[in-house]
Amino acid sequence: MKTIKNLKMDWTTFAVSGGFLFLFVIFSLIDIAMVEGWVTASFNWSVTFFGAYWQLLLLGNFAIGMILAFSRYGKMKLGKMEKPENGYFRWISMILCTLLASGGVFWAASEPIYHFVTTPPLFENNGMTPLEAIIPALSQSFVHWGFLAWACLGTLTSIVLMYAHYHKGYPLKPRAILYPILGEKVFNKSIIGSTADIVSIIAVAAGTMGPIGFLGLQIGYGLHFLFDIPNTLATNVIVVGSLILIAAISVASGVDKGIQFLSRLNVIFVVLIAVIILIIGPTMFLIDSFISAQAFQLQHFFEMNLYRGDQAWLGYWTIFFWGWFLGYAPMMAIFISKISRGRTIRELIIAVSIIAPLVSNFWFSVVGGSGLSYELNSPGSISNPLSDGGMPATVMAITEQLPMGLWLAIGFLIVSIVFVSTTVDSISYTVAVTLQGTEHPQKWLRVFWVVLFGILSVVLLTIGEGSIQALQNFIVVTAVPVSILLLPPLWSAPKIVKQMAREQTIAPSAESTKEE
Repeated sequence: MKTIKNLKMDWTTFAVSGGFLFLFVIFSLIDIAMVEGWVTASFNWSVTFFGAYWQLLLLGNFAIGMILAFSRYGKMKLGKMEKPENGYFRWISMILCTLLASGGVFWAASEPIYHFVTTPPLFENNGMTPLEAIIPALSQSFVHWGFLAWACLGTLTSIVLMYAHYHKGYPLKPRAILYPILGEKVFNKSIIGSTADIVSIIAVAAGTMGPIGFLGLQIGYGLHFLFDIPNTLATNVIVVGSLILIAAISVASGVDKGIQFLSRLNVIFVVLIAVIILIIGPTMFLIDSFISAQAFQLQHFFEMNLYRGDQAWLGYWTIFFWGWFLGYAPMMAIFISKISRGRTIRELIIAVSIIAPLVSNFWFSVVGGSGLSYELNSPGSISNPLSDGGMPATVMAITEQLPMGLWLAIGFLIVSIVFVSTTVDSISYTVAVTLQGTEHPQKWLRVFWVVLFGILSVVLLTIGEGSIQALQNFIVVTAVPVSILLLPPLWSAPKIVKQMAREQTIAPSAESTKEE
């Protein structure tokens, strides 16, 4: 095994990725309409030529992961450590606060209503009554935030990364995903290796800046709705500044302190809010809807995940989400690799591909299901605020219908703030890991990326909401090269698992087989 010593900053990757992001913002400041035109054209091209590939890629990633988890190789330990560094609750909490942070409040409240008001094209000709339309609407949200979405964040890719880093001693960088194919040369001033690192940083930065700016707008709306604080640019900038300050303190404290603390705090908040809504809200409707929508999703699993009929709808929904999550995948795989040492392959895959999706689906059922219940009983009570004020108005409209509405609305705002902070600190940590190739990057570098994300988000906010929309489309474009990087683990991860099995004597070696 190689020993990692005297690792230096990868200034080329730092300069190219950071410079690219700055150029994007500068061009947006100069002419946002021009940038929107470029991004829209690239977005349409990406959806047309990569949409089907992404759907198959995510399905294959999930399926192969499940096969490995329940095979004889599932009991193998990862990361050359016998006992996990993190307890089960802490570990699951940090995993949950990666993807769910981006949509934990506002998408959970709004997406089921969107699909209820406008039935997804796969089911729109079924002649359903409003009551019957509830389950497909909720189930479609489950697809977008469920099994395939979570699996691409850190199952097969994490296995490859953990093998390259902990077993072979190479730096923990996105380029390590290509190690089984290209060998050691991918780490030695390799153009392919540098490109893999650069596109991964750009994609995850785009995917992080968008939610920061977007949630800044949402929280600003919530503060205005609840406390009549003016919903101005200044308010939104202060909100983003506060989010960045929290994230900077967290990431400076390290994974084992700040990030872990915020993740546990957020999961506790989410559980508390969910329990309160279950008790005081439409309890049996929420439980029945979760079970029925989960069954509906499983019944229509392949046709919902592989639907190719309405290209415009796919680009606005499924392919947009797949691009967003694929852009996150290399960096989140690094983060999950760091926190998963000592776990078995079965534990890793079940936690990421099964437990996390079921938790997020239940959360969507509680928040979005409440909105569906109130909309069903009083048409327009949720859909009209959604139409007039967007996603933040949906959250507030739902809390208005509930007892203790003010306190729940405040709770949702707190959860939003902590969610986005956990995302920013974990992403900043993994970018710093990529640039220095060590699990313990320098504190200044971790904080630098938090502050950079914040500054770029504030600049985009000053341009207007059009820049946020352009950035969200840009997220999909940046996912194109990253999705190519994520293809090799579909066959290299199983090969690595077999190699690790020989090392851990889970399976017989070739020599012992011959002797027998």
